[in-house]
Amino acid sequence: MQYVGIQTQIWRNNIKSIILLLMFPVIILATVWVFLAAVNYIVGAGVYDAEGNIVHNIDAAIVNHYFIKVLPWVVGGVGLWFIIAYFGNVSMIEHSVGARPLSRKENPRVYNIVENLCISCGMKMPKLYIVDDPQLNAFASGINERTYAVTLTSGIISLLSDDELAGVVGHELTHIRNHDTKLLITSIVFVGIISTIMSLTVQFLYNSFWHIGGHSDDDDGKGNIAGIVAILAIGAVCCFIAYIFTLLTRFAISRKREYMADAGGAELTRNPLALASALEKISANPGLDNVKRADVSQLFICEPDKMSQGILGFMNSLFSTHPDTRKRIEVLRQF
Repeated sequence: MQYVGIQTQIWRNNIKSIILLLMFPVIILATVWVFLAAVNYIVGAGVYDAEGNIVHNIDAAIVNHYFIKVLPWVVGGVGLWFIIAYFGNVSMIEHSVGARPLSRKENPRVYNIVENLCISCGMKMPKLYIVDDPQLNAFASGINERTYAVTLTSGIISLLSDDELAGVVGHELTHIRNHDTKLLITSIVFVGIISTIMSLTVQFLYNSFWHIGGHSDDDDGKGNIAGIVAILAIGAVCCFIAYIFTLLTRFAISRKREYMADAGGAELTRNPLALASALEKISANPGLDNVKRADVSQLFICEPDKMSQGILGFMNSLFSTHPDTRKRIEVLRQF
């Protein structure tokens, strides 16, 4: 594997974060324009042919007119949503996994391991959290020194030796040092906004179908509701397409970041075999199964088993930002 220094990795991740931030408004605005164009095509005035049938077309001038009118609302609303989610990321993520703060008094062993590694690499000690889960997993989060955090399950703390746990912590600290967490959180917020909008649109669409079936007796009322349903259906399709594009942006997050973090953990502890052993134990019983969000699970050192099962698991694997754990172990054993 080609050697990449930490400063090069930081620079690359910063560039990728900027690209993701630029792609986000582009995808949102493109989706809005396509939605307006589709509505204009289906329910617009149209042009009639010689037989009196509507010839559907897109009036770009009308579409652009409405696009400019809704532009400030879209940019303002989504921008505010993004800012709140971005800067409230740590509390949101910790809440989603059921984490709580871990004090030095509660577990001095973990504190000593983290503190020693932070001293050795010259970084400020992050906050520590614990998830009461007998299975094994860990992850780092945060966008700056004030919010950087390392979260460990109770299982990983109790079942790993000191050397193995140090390797895992070194891996997570390297994610923080490489600015991986900032990049991943940008991706999480990015995908989360689109998926939420898509879910709301589909819910409205579902409720409208029920409304048509049971609450409208006159033809005019049914026609009006049918028009609303048609517009909502267009919105759902546009949101789905946008969601696929947001998932594709996860490919901008190279799977090499996990290899880089493994290398960083091995370098910090000077014990790559201990990290390899830890990964073997974690992959055999990875925790945090209750977290159903694939965007949050990309933070974990190993993805939960349930994320890799069924059709949804297959889809998640296509967009996975984690390389195969066995390959990571093989690389560590070659150090």
